[in-house]
Amino acid sequence: MLIFNCTEAASKFFSRVHKGKKITPVDNNPPSKAIEDDEASNSVEQWLVHAITVQRKHVLLVIHVKTRYCMVFAEAKKADAEGFVAWFADRWREGLIRDAINHGFMDWVDAGVMPERMDQGCHDYRFYRRSHRSAQKHIDEIAWYFQGSASESGCLPPGERAAIGFDAAMNDTPRSSKGQKDMYWPNVEMVAHWLREYCAVDEAGIEHALKRRLEAWREINACHRR
Repeated sequence: MLIFNCTEAASKFFSRVHKGKKITPVDNNPPSKAIEDDEASNSVEQWLVHAITVQRKHVLLVIHVKTRYCMVFAEAKKADAEGFVAWFADRWREGLIRDAINHGFMDWVDAGVMPERMDQGCHDYRFYRRSHRSAQKHIDEIAWYFQGSASESGCLPPGERAAIGFDAAMNDTPRSSKGQKDMYWPNVEMVAHWLREYCAVDEAGIEHALKRRLEAWREINACHRR
């Protein structure tokens, strides 16, 4: 199940008024005040969603609370929760598959198990009005980069390929969080999470996949420096 924890701005984005009545998918009464206090479950994915306006267009920023893996959705359609969830699921899957292909660890991705598990995981979803101070700081930083990139280029990312590229750059940025002793990379944390939860890979397999990913990452960087 996907849990989209919405900031005040995101809550307003997903809401509309019809005949004087507010219509919204966002529940103001989440199961717990703090996300961390929800009942732990491997089948529940907690995301924080924030909304901003860039060049007069709606932009949604979504970050995975556990791994800080982020995605940015430009020119989102206001009050279209179902459309957003479908877009979100496709982007999440596509971004991870591209990462696996680009970094040479597709051997660990079960093409039969993965799509079914991801479809099941994205089938049910809930929207709650709830914040997360630490994840919000990271979203604010990503929003700053996004606004700067849009200002420099004069436009928002032109299509999914460009959007996934921006996501990848942000997720390859080291971050720190309360409770984490060392810096970490959101893309590495999400890859491990994805392999574990959606590709049926055991811990030894995950270790080998991440080792191969690091080797490929070093090879790519070495080529760029030549």
